[in-house]
Amino acid sequence: MNILINHTSSIPFHKQIEEELRKLIDTGEYDNGKLFPKEVDISNRVGVSRNTVRQAINTLVGEGLLERKKGVGTTVAKRKIGTKLSEWHSFTQEMSAKGIPFKNYLVQHDTVNADKLTAEILTIEEGKEIHRLTRLRGDQTDPFVYFISWFHPRVAFDQEEQFEKPLYDIIEEKFNIVLTKSSEELTAMLADKKLSELLKIEEGAPILFRSRIVSDPGGRVVEINHGYYRADRFTYQIEINK
Repeated sequence: MNILINHTSSIPFHKQIEEELRKLIDTGEYDNGKLFPKEVDISNRVGVSRNTVRQAINTLVGEGLLERKKGVGTTVAKRKIGTKLSEWHSFTQEMSAKGIPFKNYLVQHDTVNADKLTAEILTIEEGKEIHRLTRLRGDQTDPFVYFISWFHPRVAFDQEEQFEKPLYDIIEEKFNIVLTKSSEELTAMLADKKLSELLKIEEGAPILFRSRIVSDPGGRVVEINHGYYRADRFTYQIEINK
């Protein structure tokens, strides 16, 4: 723990400590759940009161850089991944653009009979067989998003499909369908038992639910996608030009 402050500076001690702790966070030394230095240890290290140290830590907790867990201690918060509503990319493209290594924790492909609402959106007959793709995805640490997709009958994947390439590249290459439009709705919700088990969070934890309808240049719906994102790992950014 390399934390130093200038006792003769006009900058308040809590501000100096705050900046030193930011540097400590940025080193990555305390990533992956490693406990952050205790208030008393920091206090002894820099020669100021614990209340002053607590003030600095409270600021960083408020900014979402640190997390306090009762009975455990203080840890560095996992960095949230942001995506912009002014842009549209597949999950693979988003993660690759940000340089974030990701992995599939679960990939399941099957066929189901379209229910009434799904059939209406895809403009097909109710009960018609369609393909469904379920994926649990995240980084190397843990999963943070659960996707379920339903496809128009024009998209009929082989049972041997491994889904190793970006999904929309597969659709374009194998079915000659170019996807150009995504209509999305965002909703806040709480994780039920199934989602809590899949995403490794507590039941009742906040979830960002995104409903996406993807269409081709002719406006024909090709995919209905539901995404359930861990709110502590993902944010949506909105850019609006006047």
